[in-house]
Amino acid sequence: MGGLYEQAVQVLRNNDRGGFTAPAQGLYPYQWLWDSGFNAMGWLHLDERRAWQELFSLFEGQWPDGMVPHIVFHKKQESYFPGPEVWGTVGRGCASSVITQPPILATAVRYLYEHARDHAFARESAKALYPRILAYHRWLYQARDPNRTGLVAVVHPWATGMDNSPAWDEPLRRVPTEGVPPYERKDLLYAKPEERPRKEEYDRYLWLLYFFRRLNFDQRAIFRESPFKVIDVGFNAILHRANQDLYALAVMLGEEPHEIQEWIVEAQVGFQALWDREDNFYYSLDLITGRRIRVKTSAGFLPLFAGIPGEGRARRLAEHFREWVRHVRYALPSVHPLEPSFEGTRYWRGPVWVNVNWMLAEAFWDYGYDDLAERLRNDTLELIRRFGFREYYHPKTGEGRGGKDFSWTAALALVWRLLTRDEDAPAA
Repeated sequence: MGGLYEQAVQVLRNNDRGGFTAPAQGLYPYQWLWDSGFNAMGWLHLDERRAWQELFSLFEGQWPDGMVPHIVFHKKQESYFPGPEVWGTVGRGCASSVITQPPILATAVRYLYEHARDHAFARESAKALYPRILAYHRWLYQARDPNRTGLVAVVHPWATGMDNSPAWDEPLRRVPTEGVPPYERKDLLYAKPEERPRKEEYDRYLWLLYFFRRLNFDQRAIFRESPFKVIDVGFNAILHRANQDLYALAVMLGEEPHEIQEWIVEAQVGFQALWDREDNFYYSLDLITGRRIRVKTSAGFLPLFAGIPGEGRARRLAEHFREWVRHVRYALPSVHPLEPSFEGTRYWRGPVWVNVNWMLAEAFWDYGYDDLAERLRNDTLELIRRFGFREYYHPKTGEGRGGKDFSWTAALALVWRLLTRDEDAPAA
């Protein structure tokens, strides 16, 4: 088997589909948006040109209006549901889903550009991707923030990347289930039911999908009429960080950054609506009710990744972090361990996710909380050593859950330099 470094490399190579990386064998056979951002950064440490190809492959699915879909269906696979025929995009160029996902792409491009060894190729590649990412961000604000609040809405839980987060329980109850055609879930062939979203959630996910089809993917109508419409604090934090990275790329590439600067300023104001003074925490906002969704999830820390909080709020978030991790063995659970909705095994309702750990460690280092960053780094390394490159991990026992040999877990281990070439500790 070799050491952990060699295993991480093998995970990426085994999941390589010739230009894009599947997140995991069987469970996720296509190309996912935010997975590709993290995977590209990991590929940079193995094959620089392959890293850039990851992103160019994703943009094959970009829509004419600028939207980048959360799944690109390069080639039909029978192991996944819902596929392109359910989304209704067969024959629409490169088949895809009709929603997006956390926009980590500008952050990934900046990382690839700044860590490049082949600087000429990196500049050429970044120059080619820059207008496509700019068009994508412009679509986000036009389609999902028509009132110019500085914060964009999501209209489907899958677009948040944190599909079954308990933060979505209340707004998802407004979504009906009547009229959803019979379906067979393929995810349960590869993961245990207690590790995946429940059927009642899936019914609502699919109702929204068919609802968007009935609206013929009219983005204005979708924003206006979707019964699920929230300002996701995690999505917007990642977007705000991406705007800062896109601005930096514009300067480095000699592009005009004024439009991006406007988005950055507006978001800095908009984020004030997500800070709860009573709890000293960031919450998502339900646009239908106008109320904050007061469920403590790991997304509430992600404004740190975007550099939004000042010193005082960052200190309070650090205090929250220390309080959370007193209740678990491994940081950071995706839901506060004392929340009634906490489930240590079930997807985004409690487990530890390596991509969130990486973003938060980067944030804590930036804010000077080196001890918290090291806690995240060390816990992640121990989880990988003991349980391998899993999709997510139980925060109390550390046991790996969900997909096995998961791509972004391996990729971020390489980005994070958790593993070295002479790593020889065996995985459990």
